[in-house]
Amino acid sequence: MASSASPELSKPKILNGPGDYVLEDVPHLSDYIPDLHTYPNPLQDNPAYSVVKQYFVHVDDSVPQKVVVHKDGPRGIHFRRAGARQKVYFQPDEVHACIVTCGGLCPGLNTVVREIVCGLHHMYGVKKVLGIDGGYKGFYAKNTELNPEGGYRGFYAKNTVYLNPKAVNDIHKRGGTILGTSRGGHDTSKIVDSIQDRGINQVYIIGGDGTQRGAALIFEEIRRRGLKVSVAGIPKTIDNDIPVIDKSFGFDTAVEEAQRAINAAHVEAESFDNCIGLVKVMGRYSGFIAMHATLASRDVDCCLIPESPFYLEGPGGLFEYIEKRLKEDGHMVVVIAEGAGQELLTESIHSMTDASGNKLLQDVGLWLSQRIKDYFSKERKMLINLKYIDPTYMIRAVPSNASDNVYCTLLAQSAVHGAMAGYTGFTSGLVNGRHTYIPFNRIIEKQNKVVITDRMWARLLSSTNQPSFLSAKDVEPSTPS
Repeated sequence: MASSASPELSKPKILNGPGDYVLEDVPHLSDYIPDLHTYPNPLQDNPAYSVVKQYFVHVDDSVPQKVVVHKDGPRGIHFRRAGARQKVYFQPDEVHACIVTCGGLCPGLNTVVREIVCGLHHMYGVKKVLGIDGGYKGFYAKNTELNPEGGYRGFYAKNTVYLNPKAVNDIHKRGGTILGTSRGGHDTSKIVDSIQDRGINQVYIIGGDGTQRGAALIFEEIRRRGLKVSVAGIPKTIDNDIPVIDKSFGFDTAVEEAQRAINAAHVEAESFDNCIGLVKVMGRYSGFIAMHATLASRDVDCCLIPESPFYLEGPGGLFEYIEKRLKEDGHMVVVIAEGAGQELLTESIHSMTDASGNKLLQDVGLWLSQRIKDYFSKERKMLINLKYIDPTYMIRAVPSNASDNVYCTLLAQSAVHGAMAGYTGFTSGLVNGRHTYIPFNRIIEKQNKVVITDRMWARLLSSTNQPSFLSAKDVEPSTPS
């Protein structure tokens, strides 16, 4: 990700409490701006919340990162609980917020945008909300004109759109993002210059780990300049590869849509002799979509993910297993994540990256389809049918389902509450079923991956009855507990 003279990320605030209690706290505007005024939270006069008991979150409420602990073990790391506070650091008429969506598409993007706008307007009376078009580069790109499309009524000027509840009322019913998106384009200095010049004081950034890394740099530069600007992130990744949080929004929808493709592959496979239905789903580094869709379907005979190496030929290999299933059942279904088996492909493009810094992958689905056909026709002299389905971009482009819509709403409202309360440099995320504020550095420090020595992967293996495809050297020895 390109950036001009970006500051290094600072370490999170670590607050130690009684015993082994540790709070990984998020920054606050008062950390670097002294004598800030506070105001009563407008929600105390909102009739919609008058029936709620103890609606405001206590200042000391926190959420543990791990809920399963030994009785004599440490209490461990906690994160600040998300939600409305009794005091806010912005008056509604002084707030000038902006929203930007970055990276690839994901179900739920429009829902998050809608609920930030509606949350600011209905809960806090904020009227000035700006949408940045086209990702990070939209902050500083020039001579860009936006034209309203079917039914949206906002005021458009250059690369921005002013948003209000009426303008975003129905956008959650559509896939994609009405603000547009792009990869790369991050220039910290230019972005913060734009924020400062426009008088923006709340920035809501929706995107994956690369986007959140950029958000962290924006926060650091804003703090260096001493600006009263809250920076809030909402984590987005269809692959569910962001750490710490329970899951990312859009993941449930992606699993549901992937299951439709698996069902189609199963119908095809059952209808022909010696037929293999092969489905490729998203999952560059993490195989969560493939794993969960496989478990949900129960029609899958083999699931291949990036975290679990496999080999094709020889005893215990994939080809041997495919032949065994075809002889027993006459058909089978294989699900493969896009990042699986990349080390097996002969032509390597791993040194090339896209604008977000992700390694470019070859199409492992097409490659595996051809390898299977060649093996059985040339080496085994066995007639097979193979049906290949790639629903990747269909899955990314659909609207979010009901559960994701609810989740997006809560993530967006949590981000709004945090920004109004003066918190900054945080990501809104679900940890052990509770909404929290997580420091940027925890979100971007590593990727969440399927643990193939965990119970969930064992459940999948017992469901598909596939071999592990692992040799002794592939499995790290476990440390005695």
